[in-house]
Amino acid sequence: MGMRGAMRQVGIVCALAALAAACSTAPPETPTVSLPSGTGVYKIGEPYEQNGVWYQPHAQPDYDETGVASWYGPGFHGRRTANGEIFDASGLTAAHPTLPMPVNVRVTNLDNGRSLVLRVNDRGPFARGRIIDVSARAARLLGFYGKGTANVRVTYLARADMPGAAPAETAPEIAAAAAAPAAEVETAALDPVATAPATDQMPQSPSLDSQPTSAVSDSQPTATVADMAAVARIYVQAGAFAAREKAERMKSRLSALGNSSISSIDRNGQLLYRVRIGPFDDVGAADAALAQLSGLGSGDAKIVVDR
Repeated sequence: MGMRGAMRQVGIVCALAALAAACSTAPPETPTVSLPSGTGVYKIGEPYEQNGVWYQPHAQPDYDETGVASWYGPGFHGRRTANGEIFDASGLTAAHPTLPMPVNVRVTNLDNGRSLVLRVNDRGPFARGRIIDVSARAARLLGFYGKGTANVRVTYLARADMPGAAPAETAPEIAAAAAAPAAEVETAALDPVATAPATDQMPQSPSLDSQPTSAVSDSQPTATVADMAAVARIYVQAGAFAAREKAERMKSRLSALGNSSISSIDRNGQLLYRVRIGPFDDVGAADAALAQLSGLGSGDAKIVVDR
């Protein structure tokens, strides 16, 4: 091989080496876009299934229900809520299975009369017999953090403000509640969030790197305490019927489960007959009765609370 051929071969080897080096170089990373902390949207949401139960989110401006409340465990702090906000355990927020998000609701602890306006921005709880999950801070202010659950009344107030958007119109119910005199106003001291066990936790969401921010700013949270002379009573409601005959048949089916009764209620101008079992002394006994009733095929059964 002549000098010229050797030089040509060396050149080919060098070119191949350069090509291999270029191929082994990793492409530049695609830049990622992170949402601002606390970013969220207003949404109602599509029907969804959780633990074998289907939920139908919808607008409910007349929502006013009683039942059992639980609170989020510390593992959810800093995670994304169902409407895209960041959950803050020290904020005044809550989760509801079907209400639009975010909306303001008034939650009243029927055991002690404490009442708070909370921002619903997440889905849950998904344990049967629970109607709302509140933040740890809200549970402290409402007075059931250590107990884990409380008998509550949840009332829809209005659509909540969105960060950076024009304030939503204040509903008459909020203005009336603010103007009503309270028997006492008390500020609760807040201990570290992770000092007590969680109850009725929702499924975990992927962890986020963004710093958690409070969805509701309130440097001096207060719980309004009303006069609660009557004791809250816990029932399991099997159903509500427009025809008295259907209510009587349901009552007969439930005779083996305990003290069943029929009571009437006017719901938006329609007379309904409610079939209930109880009252029960505590939430645990009501949970057991609800499980029995669900086993009989009553998918609409729920825990309710009366005063």
